[in-house]
Amino acid sequence: MTAPVATSVAARATELVKVYGHGETAVQALDRVSVAFPHGQFSAIMGPSGSGKSTLMHCLAGLDSVTSGQVFIGDTDITKLHDNDLTLLRRDKVGFIFQAYNLVPTLNAIENITLPMAIAGRDPDQQWLDQIIDTMGLRDRLKHRPAELSGGQQQRVAAARALASRPDIIYADEPTGNLDSRSSAEILGFLHRSVRDLGQTIVMVTHDAVAAGYANRVIFLQDGRIVDELADPTAESVLDRMKAMGA
Repeated sequence: MTAPVATSVAARATELVKVYGHGETAVQALDRVSVAFPHGQFSAIMGPSGSGKSTLMHCLAGLDSVTSGQVFIGDTDITKLHDNDLTLLRRDKVGFIFQAYNLVPTLNAIENITLPMAIAGRDPDQQWLDQIIDTMGLRDRLKHRPAELSGGQQQRVAAARALASRPDIIYADEPTGNLDSRSSAEILGFLHRSVRDLGQTIVMVTHDAVAAGYANRVIFLQDGRIVDELADPTAESVLDRMKAMGA
């Protein structure tokens, strides 16, 4: 799918290295990765298991520390921020969608969706919030707590929460991993439209070639390095590229 015109960079990494462990047991998850994610673009990150794709996203989002290199969200080098400043930046600038949902069990669906804005002391844009709720098919589940929702419904709440405050960038880790194909298509279509029509910026880690086909570009990782990139992907072209990588 053709990317909209992007005029600036929402996030980027420069010579990013991440090593887990020490000495003989050390594992280098990222090996001098440099990559940029322009505003108003839907990017997917793919690669074999253990390629470093989730580690890259976690470092880009400030959820994991880096061994060396720099990570920027906008013009801010987040590797130099103290914990409190990093927490505030993530709250105000970043949205997250995780496969594990990360919902607050004591809050109902609408409270979970609006929680980031409540913490920040901001009122939601009601028209935008209603559009998200209806697109996700959550209108009749808003008063239910996570334990009363199916896995797919919980993931829809998590996606709605990430979109509700219109953050500068959304990081999505397997956002449709627990959804059926119809629900996946609805959410991925909405994410794509939020990029195309509203200028949202999304970086998605996925193993699903169909999901990657909704993106404007796909970045391929292998052994902690970027080894390829594909513009205007389709499910078929992504599968062909993954097969060529031996994934």
